[in-house]
Formats: sequence, structure tokens, C-alpha cells
Amino acid sequence: MRGFRGRHAAHARRPLGFWPVSEQRGRGDGSRADGRRGDRDRSGGGGRGRGGRPPEGSARPHGQRSAQRPSQRGRTGDPARLAAYTVMRSIASGGYANLDLPKELRQRRLSGRDAAFATELTYGATRLRGIYDRIIEIAADRPIARIDGGVLDTLRLGAHQLLGMRVPPHAAADTSVALARQVNGAGAAGLVNAVLRRISEADLEEWLTRIVSADADATTKAAIQHSHPEWIAKALRQALLGHGASTPATVDADLAAVLAADNAAAEVNLVARPGLVTVEELAVDGATAHPHVPTAALLPSGEPGQLAAVRDGRAAVQDAGSQVVALTLAAAPLVRAARGRERWLDLCAGPGGKAGLLAALAIEQRADLVANEVQPHRAELVAATLRVASERAEGAGLTLEVRTGDGRDYGVDEPAAYDRILIDAPCTGLGALRRRPEARWRRQPSDLAALGSLQRELLASALDALAPGGVAVYATCSPHLAETTFVVGDVLKKRSDIEHLDARPVVEEVTCGWGGTLGAGPDVQMWPHVHGTDGMFLALLRKQG
Repeated sequence: MRGFRGRHAAHARRPLGFWPVSEQRGRGDGSRADGRRGDRDRSGGGGRGRGGRPPEGSARPHGQRSAQRPSQRGRTGDPARLAAYTVMRSIASGGYANLDLPKELRQRRLSGRDAAFATELTYGATRLRGIYDRIIEIAADRPIARIDGGVLDTLRLGAHQLLGMRVPPHAAADTSVALARQVNGAGAAGLVNAVLRRISEADLEEWLTRIVSADADATTKAAIQHSHPEWIAKALRQALLGHGASTPATVDADLAAVLAADNAAAEVNLVARPGLVTVEELAVDGATAHPHVPTAALLPSGEPGQLAAVRDGRAAVQDAGSQVVALTLAAAPLVRAARGRERWLDLCAGPGGKAGLLAALAIEQRADLVANEVQPHRAELVAATLRVASERAEGAGLTLEVRTGDGRDYGVDEPAAYDRILIDAPCTGLGALRRRPEARWRRQPSDLAALGSLQRELLASALDALAPGGVAVYATCSPHLAETTFVVGDVLKKRSDIEHLDARPVVEEVTCGWGGTLGAGPDVQMWPHVHGTDGMFLALLRKQG
């Protein structure tokens, strides 16, 4: 197990990749010239960076000061830092880094090193917000609630350059002051200069000793050191124990590994949709085969949209763990009487990643697929994802249908109608925090109640829609016990017609080299620090025939 984890530790240090963009979020500022919080301010978002430690070889003299007074420095920020700031303000207004940043880079014509710098700056400052805000409060000698939101984002960007990147202190201070002068005002620039000068007097290790209480328990310390809300750290600790990934003796170390993985740059994973493109073809354009998932490829650098197969829909950006969910559903054995070709259902298909792979697999197995999505605009994304596969299915006499509807209605409207059903239930997304830097700061424990009710209703509906002998996969991108084993257990308590299958043999069949890493069963929980994937959960169920 340790050796397996070690292979993925190196991956965590690779540069962040870029995602295709479908929309641009709005931007808000509301800054006052003196750096205090204004009436129009919006609270910040948060999420992911490079583990909270400067990369190897980034040692620099601490306490180095800028020789220039604020009035002598540049009046405008450079394009990369301005792009990062713009996305940070968009996040504060409800935007998403993975959607907004690529468009911002294109609009400012940033590429190569400048684009990589802006990406690390945005993701790192957002991921490590929990650390930086505590440091900023000390350095500014005031609560962050008294600092204007735009100025606070400028300070977060400056703090990440000082404590989490290879930027020399004088350059981090000078460029941050120039940025503040442009976007926050001259008065705020003085505050930014003073705060960053004080932050530069110590390195990250020393600051961590100041902001972490010696009396805190292990979970609280880990939450602060790895910049997670404490409730998430506690939930992940419980999940490690509940899914059998940890013992009481190992859970503290395993929790630290999970939280550190959330702060690591996730590799760009591509899916080669079977029958449309091969991993070998993607390799011609610079991708490499994934070591464990046969349909997956890794893109070590560059924009995925530059690959022809991605542009025309034969391949796409998709986490390898997400691919395993679809592969497991397609490979699980049925027990049913012969009655024509199979019918498959993706109950919660938007935005279409798993549906795209399921469509390709359905064509290979000569099955029909219905992809359902409750939100019309997401259903349009599903239809766009399935466009190439739909053309191929039509030529083969098969049907790929995209519907807009409530998944909770299928059990009543189409009872016992489908042989394979995927329930990729809406969830907190706590298993994908490394890819969604703002998510950890937006989610609240109160979200679990509403999501839990919906998850149970969707699973119950799917089981009613499942034909005798058919199989269903219940999946979430969250390891939280309240969204995984508790949901499955509660639904199955009310049914005597459903078998809870051991998913591990099927997952081992569709992957390579994961034997012994899949826990005690019967469900499978993937972990970023173990499998190098998002934290996908899947349960395999079969209706008795």
C-alpha cells in the first residue's frame, strides 16, 4: 500500500492543467481606498494549492525588503497576477475557478509559463485560504472581517507568492502593491505593502507554529495545517475509518495524507471513449497511458482543447476514478432471461462525463442508453457530449436518448424497464476538493440533510426502474459516510429484492494494479492519496430475478 501511494506522490508536484470553459462568471469588487471592507463586498471562495509548502529548491532569504517606497512602485499589476485577481473576485461572487480561469487566460492571451503562474497563483491562494487568512490577521493586526474583500484577495495572492511559490520576497511585495494600486486604490496599496512585509519576516513553517495551538487535537491541527474547514477534516477522518481505509492507529497519518492530496495539483486525466479513439492515438498528441485505468490517459502539460480528439468529442477531460464508475456498471454481470438487447439508464447524467463513456460502452455491447438530466441547460451539455456517439449509434441501429426529467419519477413511470442503471447522485463533492478549489469554503454541514434525502429518493426510484437480474451502481464524488454507506444501507433496509454485491472483483477486472487497495468491501471507495483519483464511492446492487 505504501509503495502504491508513493507512486502518486510524485504526480502531486506536477503543474496544474487547464479545463475547457463553458461560461464566464461575473466579477465584483466593492473596494474602498483604505482597504477596509465596503458595503458592496462579497465574501471569498476557496480551495486548492501545492500542499502549503514551498517547492523543493525554493529557499530564499527571509526578511528581504523592497528598496522602493509604495509611491515609487509600478502603478499596474502584470497580466498574470491581474488574471488571478479577477478570478478570485469572480469566485467571491459565486464563480468557479475551473470555468473562469481558462477564459480569463484566453482573454488576456496568456500561455506557457505565464498561464501556469496565473493558474498556480489562483488555485494556491484559494486552496490555502484557511492558512493565509490566519496569517493575514496577525500581520494586519485586525480580523479579516475588517478588511475589504478585494484587498483581502490581493493579500492572499501576495501571501501565496511569499509562502507557497518561488517568487522572491521583493518581487512578491512590489507586484502585489502594484496590483493593489490598480484594483484596490492607493490607500489599500500601503496596507498591502505593510502586511506583506511583515509576512515575509517568517517562512511557512514558522507561521504554522504561530497559528496552530499546541493544545489542539490531531484533527484540528491537521485541518489548520492543510487549510480545510474543521468539519470536513472530521468527516474525512470518520470516512477513512468507516470505509476501512484506516485503523485507529493509522488514521491520523492517513488523514494528513488525504488533506495534503486535496492541496496538490491534480493531473489532467483524459478519457479515450472506446470505439471513437484509443489511448494510443491520444499519445501521439502528447498524452500518456494511465497506469491503472485502460480508458484513461494523462496529459502532463498543455491545454486539452488543443487535442483534435477532445475538440471533436471522441475524448474528453474526465477523472480516472469517474471512468472506473462507468466501466464497473458496464462490466457487472447480469442475471436475467434473454429478452432482446439491454437498456441502460444514466439517471443523473449532467454535465455528461460518465454518460459519454457509457454511450461508447453501450455501443460496443449493443445496448440502448437513456441519459436523463433534471436541469435543461445541463441536459444540453449531455446532448453535446453524446453527439459523436449518437451518430455512431444511429448507424448501428441503436438508440442514445437524452431526456430532461426528474430522476425520482423513473421508478413509477418506467418500472423494471432498465438492465443497467447509474445513479451518480448529487453530493457535496468532498472527494474532488483538489479540482474545485472553492468548494471546501462553500460547503456547510447543513448541506448534508437536503442532499441525503435526495440521494435516498433517487436510489429508491432507480431500484424500482431496474429490471429483475439487472444491476445498478450508486456513486458519489464524496467519501462522507452520510452520502455513501448510510444512504445505501437505509434504502436497502426497506427492500428484500436487492442484493448488495461485492464491487471489488468488478473494479479489479476493469482496472490494473489496484488489487489489495480497495478496502474491505462490499463497496469501493477510491482515495486521492492512494489511487491518484478523486474520492469516488461506488456501491454495486442487483435486483433479484
